[in-house]
Amino acid sequence: MKKNKAMIICFITPALITFALMYLYPVIRTILMSFFKVESATAGLTEWSFNGLSNYISLFKTDIFVESMKNIAKIWIVGGVAVLSLSLLFAVILTSGVRGKNFFRAVIYLPNVISAVALANMWIQFVFNKRYGLIHSMGKTFGIKALSGLDMLSSDTKFWAMLIAYCFGAVGYYMLIFLSGIERIPSDIYEAATLDGATKPKQFTLITLPLLKGVFKTNITFWSVNTISFYVWSQMFSPVDTEKSTVVPVLYMMDIVFGSKTGSSVRDAGKGAAIGVTLAVLVIIVFFIFNKLIKEEEVEY
Repeated sequence: MKKNKAMIICFITPALITFALMYLYPVIRTILMSFFKVESATAGLTEWSFNGLSNYISLFKTDIFVESMKNIAKIWIVGGVAVLSLSLLFAVILTSGVRGKNFFRAVIYLPNVISAVALANMWIQFVFNKRYGLIHSMGKTFGIKALSGLDMLSSDTKFWAMLIAYCFGAVGYYMLIFLSGIERIPSDIYEAATLDGATKPKQFTLITLPLLKGVFKTNITFWSVNTISFYVWSQMFSPVDTEKSTVVPVLYMMDIVFGSKTGSSVRDAGKGAAIGVTLAVLVIIVFFIFNKLIKEEEVEY
């Protein structure tokens, strides 16, 4: 028995040490740093100057940070409704007995295989470009001036162009999660409902949706985490300098921790840590709210 305990300790100890060094230490350091004035992220503890909640108060008084929070809220709400609705629709269609299910599933998921940088470039250069992009070409071909003259990359519409492109690449991922949830529902339930005269829409609302509550919680959690870490798309749609129309908290955090793209030398790692903690708290709040609101229903066999 002692040999077994010694063996277990030998196997677990390296994993615990790695977990503490690679995860716990950075998390604890970031939380502590958010309450101090620190210029560099690598500065030693002797260079930290305690300033309490000043970093958090200063953040919410900064226009660009407030704008970034508004942008991330719009991405989470508008993008979330669009992505989860489309992914659920595709999942329901693909599990309804349609031919070529595997082919369509692969096609819809394909954008997730392509890197975000390549996908963003494709949308910017070949869809939204005001000279030879797809939208401009379609407007010119069909004589629709509103389309041919539309500049999706202007400051007024750039955010929505970015959101459309991002949602396009995200649908396939959440569709697969919905697919796995629907495929776990026993077919006997649908057969019994059909015999009772339930139409397909009724089966969807009375059977599929209630039994997908757990999957909805999973997808909402994943969507929240991915939205909070939104960075590459904002960087690609504002490559020269951070713009208010596309700025998100993580991009603003990178600017103030490492200096902005315009060459500003003003750095504040403490304030950057405060942004990270704020975003983490938001994800936790969302998780607990939806965990309380959505109660998973289990199938009785």
